[in-house]
Parts: sequence; structure tokens; C-alpha cells
Amino acid sequence: MTIRTVLAATVALYALTAGLGLAEAVHPTTGEKLSDNQTYTYRDLDNIITLDPQLVEDNAGHDVARNLFEGLMNQDEKGGLVPGVAESFTVSEDNKTYTFILRKDAKWSNGDPIVAGDFVYAWQRAADPALASNYAWYLELATIKNAKAIVAGEMPADQLGVKAVDDYTLEVQLDEPTPFFAEMTTFATLFPAHKATIEKFGADWTKAGNIVSNGAYTLKELVPNERLVMVRNPMYWDNANTILETITTLVINDENLALTRYQAGELDKTDIPIGQYPDLEASNPDEATSVPNLCTYYYTVNLSDTGNPALKDVRVRQALAYALDRDVIVSSVLKGGQYPAYNLTHQYTNGFEMPAIDYAGWSQADRDAKALELMTAAGFGPDKPLDLTLIYNTSDAHKALATVASQMWKQKLGVNVTLANYEWKTYLEIRAQQQFDLARYAWCGDYNEASTFLNIMTTGNEANDGKFTSAEYDALMAEAKTLADPTPNYTKAEQILAAEMPILPLYQYTSNFMLRADIKGYPYDNVQNNWYGKDMYRVAE
Repeated sequence: MTIRTVLAATVALYALTAGLGLAEAVHPTTGEKLSDNQTYTYRDLDNIITLDPQLVEDNAGHDVARNLFEGLMNQDEKGGLVPGVAESFTVSEDNKTYTFILRKDAKWSNGDPIVAGDFVYAWQRAADPALASNYAWYLELATIKNAKAIVAGEMPADQLGVKAVDDYTLEVQLDEPTPFFAEMTTFATLFPAHKATIEKFGADWTKAGNIVSNGAYTLKELVPNERLVMVRNPMYWDNANTILETITTLVINDENLALTRYQAGELDKTDIPIGQYPDLEASNPDEATSVPNLCTYYYTVNLSDTGNPALKDVRVRQALAYALDRDVIVSSVLKGGQYPAYNLTHQYTNGFEMPAIDYAGWSQADRDAKALELMTAAGFGPDKPLDLTLIYNTSDAHKALATVASQMWKQKLGVNVTLANYEWKTYLEIRAQQQFDLARYAWCGDYNEASTFLNIMTTGNEANDGKFTSAEYDALMAEAKTLADPTPNYTKAEQILAAEMPILPLYQYTSNFMLRADIKGYPYDNVQNNWYGKDMYRVAE
């Protein structure tokens, strides 16, 4: 009997015994007794903007999409690849053709079989300018054949290099060898979509009662700015091995209020408010958690014509970057094990070699002195202060960091910074329209390879809201796609960013959160923090 068969039998026994009030089911691999309360409730900072996998662009949306939908491949607890809708895949000798074999027992939540054509439709839809997906560039980054021309509107979407050889065989043609392409299929943009549902309901296809999905869970309820509820999908191919029955997301904008509600038993997981990790780790060692998280926090500089003209002067941008005391920020403000950042790519990125960045090796006193020298040379000082606006999305943590950064710039350089916060959707719109001088930004790896960070700074990238452009940088990143070892190109690209300073890096993330001790299966060792409800469960106390 296989482990999968044993797990299925155990979960079935759990369902039976729970109904009879005999809850003695145990987890087949750990032997832990399972609770009769298989629910999981977690907090999100902002409202979920969309559930459309081809339109999702934020972390909160991806957490939900990963449970409502399933791509060709999934990740395990350490971030390694495991089968999803695809049972297996092969790669051609030139690494430019991927062939995925789909499992025949995979179904949509309405019972329709999942076929290769569902992926073809979804990927063509993502690339098609008619959808206007902010992640259309992801298909270009994956080097899918003709993606660049299609996204640019120069070729019809049906020319994308993906085809259904038959219902259960999907063939993907790439323009360049991309050794991490299979890993990229774990991202929502490349999830399948149910064509008939989209054609029937249009923009309303993701509403509860309309949506047809293929993940371990289905959408039961969505109340904007309040909650989202997902329940087990009986049509999911591995439903027999899923233990959690219900997953609920509560939107709570205030981190401290969220912690209070966690302590009151209303939440199973919530982020730790800024600066509170040491105390919570001391008082709740079994619940307070700090693990590396593949994200970098920075301020992006508006280099377009709508930004302050002074920001076009590299000396001003360098001065602002040098004056930020990152050691104070991580040790005295954040206090959660974060790492000072002087470059864009997170140090835990797979295969990445941290570059030598000159100013990273200076003392803060030397950085401050150089910052003042540069700002003075640029023509700004006590008699002519620089005035800037820094925007951020509403959050106590973002506010605290923006306040500290503005104080550092004021005290060291005489810069006057006006802070402005907006709710998430409005903030994204303002940022995308370049209506700012400086904007709070964070980038989290869509997959675990350095290009997931560095490509966002190429000319025209949808995530490049500051409109930085560099022909040399673009050439390095384009060439990197063709190299067996792109490390030298990545190093040069990081050094260009450190010299031109289109972004002001602050810190590299750790994920700081409170998680109930009876919740098991959370992927602590997955640096992308990609969790799947189907792998989690609750043990009896």
C-alpha cells in the first residue's frame, strides 16, 4: 500500500470518526492526532484585488490563487518542485522544448476534465494585450516563443509557443534555454483558466457562484475589505489527501489590531507588528516565527517627467541612498532578523552570488559624509532645501519606516519629505501613473532565481514604475538569458543599480508572524513562503 493510499484512508477515517464524535484520526506520517476542527484563518493587510490568475499581481492574491487554482507544478515544504496538474515533464537536449504530461484524473470544480487546451487558452490570454495583464511580461521572461511580439501587439496571441499535442500533452517552445522554466509554472500567471466560464460571465467570472477553479479549494464567499472563505474542492484530484476543510482570510489593515484578534483566538496566523518580534518570541516561543523571505524592500525613484526634476541628478539619488542607516532600521526599528540591503536581489536567492557594492563596505559615518557632499554639489542645502513626496500603502510598518527614513534625510541632508499613504488599490494606481517622487516598493521572487528580481528594472517592465532605463543594463539582462552561467551579468547589473540608484534598497525580508502551535505543515523552509492549504492540518491539543 502506498503512502498516498494510507493518507487517503486516514483522512477518510478522520471524516467518519469526526462525524461520530470519535476524533481519533492520526496523521499517517507523523502519527499526530488530528483535531476535529480543520479550519485555518489568517490575516491579510489589504483587500484582494482580483482572483483572476492571469491578473493577480500581489502576494496576498497569489496566496489565494495558489489554493483556488493549480498549475503544472507545485512546490514542497522546501520550495522544491512536485507534480501539480502535470504528472511529469521532459526537456529537449537544447533545453528549449518542455513537454508536460497531464494527469487524467484532474478536474475543474464543475467536473470538467482539465486538458492541455486549458493551459494554452490561459497563457494566450495572459499574453494578449486585450487583457492588459500587468504580468504579461512574465511570459516574455519565461522566453516562451513569440511572447515578446504578442505582448507588444505585433503578433496574434494564437502564435504563442504553447500547444496541446493532445488532451493530456502540453508542449512549450522557448526562444532561449531556460533551465528554471518548470519552476516558473508554479506562478499564478501560468495557471489554467476555464474558457467557458470566462466567456459566460466576463469580468464577473471570479465571483462566488460563478468561478470554476481547479485547486484544492473553491471560493465560498468574498466580502470586499472584510473576508474571503475557501472550502475543500471535492473535484480536486488529490482531495482524498487534503485535511483542512476551510480556509478564511480576514482583511485587517491595522497590524496591532490583528495581533489583538490573534491573541483573542480569532486568527491562526498574523504578521508581527514592526519591532515586536523579540518580545513575542520571548513570551510565545512556539508561535512567534522569523524565517528568510525572498523579498527586498526599497523606495523606487520616479525618473519620469512627473517626478521632481532634482531626482534626475544621480548625485541626489546616491545621497538619499547613502544617508539611510540600514543597521538602525533593521536592528532598532524592524527587530525581526531582517538584513540590511544595498542591492536588489535577496541573498537567499538560489545560485546567486552577492555582488561587491562599494558603499556597502563603508561606515555609516563615511556614507553620511559622502551623501552631504553629493547633495551640496547638486546645489541643495540649508538655503535651498530639496522637497520630496514619499508615498506608501496604508500600514503601520510602512508608516514607521517612512517616518524614520524622512527623519534621516532631514537631519543629515536638510531634505523635506512629505509622507502620503493610500489604500492598496489607489496606491497601485498612483504608483503606476508615476504620481510620486519616491514610492514604497517591495519585490518578492516569483521564482527562485536572480532574474526574478533583476528583470523588473529593465526598460518597459510593468514593475519598473520609476521608469529607469539603461541600454547597458537591458543588454546584460538580455544576454543573461542565453548564458549557462549568468552570474557575471547579474553582478554587473547589480553594480549598475548601485551606481545609478534608481531604487533605494532598505532591507531584505524575513517573514515575521505568529502561527498557532496546533497548525502543522506550514513550509518554514520555503524561502518564497509559498504555502498550500492542502499540505497543512490541525492537530488535537
